[in-house]
Amino acid sequence: MQPEFNFFQHWYPLSPLEDLDPKRPTPVTLLGLRLVIWKPSSSDSYRVFLDQCPHRLAPLSEGRVDENTGNLMCSYHGWQFDSQGLCTHVPQAENPQLIAKNRKNLCALSLPCHQENDLLWVWPDASSAETAAVTPLPLSPQVDATKGFVWSSFVRDLEYDWQTLVENVADPSHVPFAHHGVQGNREQASPLQMEIVESTLNLIEVHISGRFITSITFEPPCRLEYAISFGGDKQVGLVTYCLPVTPGKSRIVAQFPRNFAKILHHLTPRWWNHLKTRNLVLDGDMILLHQQEYVLQQRQQLESWKNYYKMPTGADRLVIEFRNWFDKYSQGKLPWHTVGLSTQTITPINNNRQVLLDRYRQHTQHCRSCREALSRIKQLQRALLGYFALTIAVVSLIRDQQRVSLGLPLILIALLGLVVYTWLKLWLEPRFYFIDYVHAHK
Repeated sequence: MQPEFNFFQHWYPLSPLEDLDPKRPTPVTLLGLRLVIWKPSSSDSYRVFLDQCPHRLAPLSEGRVDENTGNLMCSYHGWQFDSQGLCTHVPQAENPQLIAKNRKNLCALSLPCHQENDLLWVWPDASSAETAAVTPLPLSPQVDATKGFVWSSFVRDLEYDWQTLVENVADPSHVPFAHHGVQGNREQASPLQMEIVESTLNLIEVHISGRFITSITFEPPCRLEYAISFGGDKQVGLVTYCLPVTPGKSRIVAQFPRNFAKILHHLTPRWWNHLKTRNLVLDGDMILLHQQEYVLQQRQQLESWKNYYKMPTGADRLVIEFRNWFDKYSQGKLPWHTVGLSTQTITPINNNRQVLLDRYRQHTQHCRSCREALSRIKQLQRALLGYFALTIAVVSLIRDQQRVSLGLPLILIALLGLVVYTWLKLWLEPRFYFIDYVHAHK
């Protein structure tokens, strides 16, 4: 009998640490579990609880970190919990001994968590904390400053399922076409020769021969990593963590290490990299995968993927290997039933492209760099408009004989500011919210 893969007894990175707000709770969903991330005032580390107050099941993510105690306060009735989830205060308690006598029954559910490689990790099964303590994190060997690597991190919520996300990242042959002009060139597409080096319950490893030496590693359930060598000692990587959120929803947490062009890495703003490349890549996949998944779900009710996927080339070997792994160790499905979610409902196609490609909801609101950049851009727009209005008012008061020598330069500067305002308003700002991705125009 084949061993069954337990999705709940593994480490998952919920978010880059730099994107978390230490002053307020952050909600996140993993494997259908609604969780809350928060940071006690007295601690350098974040905590992860089940997003339920034990009193009346109100969401703790709508709570606050109390200024006096540093504990997490539920905003419904004011109950408070310390870093371990123990209840420390019940405002309605008539008897001061109430908490001490019922401590085990009044606690919030705390999950094992860890901070490493600039990410916040969680183990979503509170009952196996001892196993979590001896299970290593699925860290990338490329995210290591001692080896000369630099990297940046990225997070985005996606409008398709975990299995679709893993399958897509495991398929390098789509890059020249789905990401033409962004990270690939359709005119340079060529066959890929893949060699399966290892395929077990806990690891699938593939090597690709060709122009560059490439290895792809899938460490279930979430780490899918590329290591690409350019000859000599230059190396670039793509480290993705594929998180199952709910049926039809997933989250990608990615890191992009390299051991060259380090000065350029430090000079390029993180938010600019997200706008110009990272979000564009995921935009290029979103519509394709969202609709592909709908057809996949329909066909899966009748027959195996082996009957309707046509994959005759070597470029499909890793996708085939992943699908076989998913069938062999997880019966081709995620354990949604264990958290009370239906696995029978087919997610309908959403034809609203502004919803599917909603960068603000999927990324900007989660990314501190993009949030702060957007705020600064809006402030700059207001300043430029204010300067323009003030300049017009000042010039109108200047004496006629000074309007050319003094007023004209002021007007020209104000007009230049108006041009900058227009660029910010019509070109840059929309890229934090929504940019339609039409493959026929690429």
